[in-house]
Amino acid sequence: MSDVTARIEKVIESDVRPVIESHGGGIEFLGFDDESGVLKVELTGVCCGCPGAAATIRNMVEGVIQRSVPEVREVVRA
Repeated sequence: MSDVTARIEKVIESDVRPVIESHGGGIEFLGFDDESGVLKVELTGVCCGCPGAAATIRNMVEGVIQRSVPEVREVVRA
C-alpha cells in the first residue's frame, strides 16, 4: 500500500465515513490512480440512489480528502 493510499483510507475512515453514515449511507474506497490523481469510490446505502450523491462527492468528499491528500485531483463514483 502506498503512502497516498494509506492517507486516503485514513481520511475516509476518520472524516468522511462518519458523516456519510450519519445520513444512512456508506462509502467504499475502490482505488486511486497515482498518474491521474483520480480517486474512485462507491456510495452505498441510501446514498447509492440519492439524487444528491454527485453533489455529496463534489462538495463534501472531494474537499475533505483534498485538504489532507493534495495528490487527489478528483473523486469519482464508480
